[in-house]
Amino acid sequence: MVELIGDERLDYLLAEATMRIIQSPTVFAFSLDAVLLANFAHVPIKRGKVLDLCTGNGVIPLLLSRRSKAMITGVEIQERLYDMAIRNIKLNELDHQLSMIHGDLKDMPKRFGNNKFDVVTVNPPYFKNNGLTEHNQNEHLTIARHEVYCTLEDVIQALSKLTKSGGKAAMVHRPGRLIEIITLFKKYKLEPKRMRLVYPKEGREANTLLIEGVRDGSPDLKILPPLYAFDSEGNYSKELEEILYGAHQK
Repeated sequence: MVELIGDERLDYLLAEATMRIIQSPTVFAFSLDAVLLANFAHVPIKRGKVLDLCTGNGVIPLLLSRRSKAMITGVEIQERLYDMAIRNIKLNELDHQLSMIHGDLKDMPKRFGNNKFDVVTVNPPYFKNNGLTEHNQNEHLTIARHEVYCTLEDVIQALSKLTKSGGKAAMVHRPGRLIEIITLFKKYKLEPKRMRLVYPKEGREANTLLIEGVRDGSPDLKILPPLYAFDSEGNYSKELEEILYGAHQK
């Protein structure tokens, strides 16, 4: 029986009744962004190495394991979240495929050296650290949401150094920082190749950005069709419903 700490709860991982995930409303619970990134990223089906930075409770490695046999490693700086991720691996009996590192993403290039990855994914903090009043109210959520331990440039530099030449790096972020992201991708030799914007519904501004670059790639950016999260009646769109509940059946 898995051990739960404090206000942790045990949820099903989307529609996959055979997979469970430990979450906490005050420490970490995965969002739609993590699901969208896991669906968007290109990952090897049978073999290879995948790294997920800012992994939280390990949700993205868990989701990727549903469609890839590659070895997947997660990196998380917060010990409390790292512990949740370790227990999630054991809970789903994925010790043979998934592993976790408790550490700072900025230290990972030195740790791995030339042992680089086919795919690196990241769902980083979205907001700049400007001395927000949210600090000291909920440390776990503050670190997950704001650039307390890493800046956007730190994240993209690590992505570049950890991705092998020709490998892919995929990120979810906010559209308002698109210009920064592309500029930094180019600076660190990650050529933007695929981009998709996610909208709450038709007629609204995009609120989520999905972008993938290739290390040492040649210029050729493809803008994918928009993804609408909800229809006019407030229900999940057909595409999002398939991502959430049907992708594992493909």
